[in-house]
Amino acid sequence: MNILKQISYVDVLYSLIGVNKRLNNIAHDRIFTSYLNLMISCSHGYIYPLPNPILDRFCFQILPEIHDNIQWLNLESSSMERILLSTNYPNLYRLGLYDLDIEKAKDFFT
Repeated sequence: MNILKQISYVDVLYSLIGVNKRLNNIAHDRIFTSYLNLMISCSHGYIYPLPNPILDRFCFQILPEIHDNIQWLNLESSSMERILLSTNYPNLYRLGLYDLDIEKAKDFFT
């Protein structure tokens, strides 16, 4: 478990969910599911969306499985709508939105 704490939680979830029951239980732990950074942040300040195959798996499988545990999401604008509409987030209390265009925000939140 200590080794997994050194890896991105998104990588832990993507790699372990669905492998077998034991790894599935580990991946569903609140340590890995309460705070998710669903974007790629580079050291030079640029932010990118997750690659489509990874985003697909999160939206169709992973997020619906762990939605009750998610308390905080960090999202970038191009995948924001897709992620937010993929499931309900009953315990979400923090939402970080990055590279968000004002017009897109108005369209989405009004």
